[in-house]
Amino acid sequence: MEFVEGFVVAVPNDKKQEYIQHAKEAAVIFKDHGASKLVECWGEDVPDGKLTSFPMAVKCKPDETVVFSWIIWPSKADRDTGMPKIMDDPRLNNTEMPFDGSRLIFGGFQMVVNE
Repeated sequence: MEFVEGFVVAVPNDKKQEYIQHAKEAAVIFKDHGASKLVECWGEDVPDGKLTSFPMAVKCKPDETVVFSWIIWPSKADRDTGMPKIMDDPRLNNTEMPFDGSRLIFGGFQMVVNE
């Protein structure tokens, strides 16, 4: 069964195009190491919450936008094999992240419904 790795991060608005370019380049690397698909979504309707919200979770600043993304892998085993290779890939390591990685939220999920 497919495995999904999800991410939420705050990206400075003035780095939107830089982020998109970074994501396109990263998608190639992830797919080279076994990922099936990489999806990046720039927030358009992401409300602040009172108790919880995407903006609160990533400590989104007024000049930033929440980005929600996910990577689909054929299986968790494929992700477990591919991720170390991605982290060691010099194409990824030679790029500066256009966001504050300390506020990145991520996790892996077993797909249970795919309609």
